[in-house]
Amino acid sequence: MATVYAQQHDSLDAIVYRYFGKTAGLVERVLELNPKLADHITLEIGTAVILPEVEQTQAAERSILQLWD
Repeated sequence: MATVYAQQHDSLDAIVYRYFGKTAGLVERVLELNPKLADHITLEIGTAVILPEVEQTQAAERSILQLWD
């Protein structure tokens, strides 16, 4: 597990996307570890957020935009 801290005007899904590169299925897992954060639209600066460990293949899945095919 990793702990990250909220920046100004961060939402939980923004933190998850910044850390993992996607949100699908991960926001729910983060809320399981941080149930009190579900009540907040934006987090206060410095709010600790515990993130789950995710397999490398799952965390590395990202859409690749190719300009020329």
